[in-house]
Amino acid sequence: MRVAIIGGTGHIGSFLTPRLIEAGHSVVCVTRGLKKPYRKHAVWRTMERLERLECDRAMEEAEGNFGEKIASLNADTVIDLTCYRLENAEQLVEALRGRVGHLLHCGTIWVHGPSMEVPTSETQPRQAFGDYGKRKSAIEEYLLRESRRSGLPVTILHPGHLVGPGWAPVNPAGNFNPEVFSRLLQGLPIQLPNIGMETLHHVHADDVAQSFMRAIERRSVALGESFHIVSPAALTLRGYAERVSAWFGHPPVLEFLPWEEWRKGVSEKDAAATWDHIAHSPNCSIAKARRLLGYEPRYTSLEALHESVDWLIDQGVVHADVS
Repeated sequence: MRVAIIGGTGHIGSFLTPRLIEAGHSVVCVTRGLKKPYRKHAVWRTMERLERLECDRAMEEAEGNFGEKIASLNADTVIDLTCYRLENAEQLVEALRGRVGHLLHCGTIWVHGPSMEVPTSETQPRQAFGDYGKRKSAIEEYLLRESRRSGLPVTILHPGHLVGPGWAPVNPAGNFNPEVFSRLLQGLPIQLPNIGMETLHHVHADDVAQSFMRAIERRSVALGESFHIVSPAALTLRGYAERVSAWFGHPPVLEFLPWEEWRKGVSEKDAAATWDHIAHSPNCSIAKARRLLGYEPRYTSLEALHESVDWLIDQGVVHADVS
């Protein structure tokens, strides 16, 4: 097939583009700039069955051209990894209507609010909060409504917290500050909010890429459906910190503070990220993706995180020097 990937060199696209080409598909990689992918692979050098299209989505959408530009690629399948607003989805759908065999949208487990029953299934009511979660939930609602009403051939995949080499993952304190990993490496105390029993649910970017491949291969059962794409099990903040310390050969030194006290000891940026994560405390089921798509994560949360932390150490971002 001919496949267009919007965001083909990003976190997920860096793994998905090579997978598609290795499976024999032709790929048009649509990116805002010709940036270097997060993962090295021979396909980026040979460019066999790979086209690169530089396109500023925000600018093209403002001019009303983006949807038509994607439709003009005449792709059998379109994968949208960079849709964050309802109007983005609407413009693309109107242009692709009747002109594409399969539209795959990258959602997020943030369409769910606080968990009521865990692991959270796709059937549980949407209680999204925060700007990002509400926007992505509105997109999901629109796409599924169009699927029911007009037969739009859409599938929605909801990843958890992305993990992989090339960027800092959500850490055991629930934010993105790599200093938390450095302190664990050095055997220094780290402070966790409350009693550290809130949860995070990571997923390796290559497992997300795998899920898109599965949805394409099993199109007939994927159409009109949403799927959680996460690792087999969520982590508590405390358990996460303990396992990372074990990698470094010593027990963790953990301190627990009530939320209002804990937040005073970190930056506003870190506090906001932590609150977003612990207020959601995601713990999602992949039973549906396993049953219908044959999705089977290669990585546990900890295996994926180990790969990311090793990359941060190699880059000198996480370090053993006590400053």
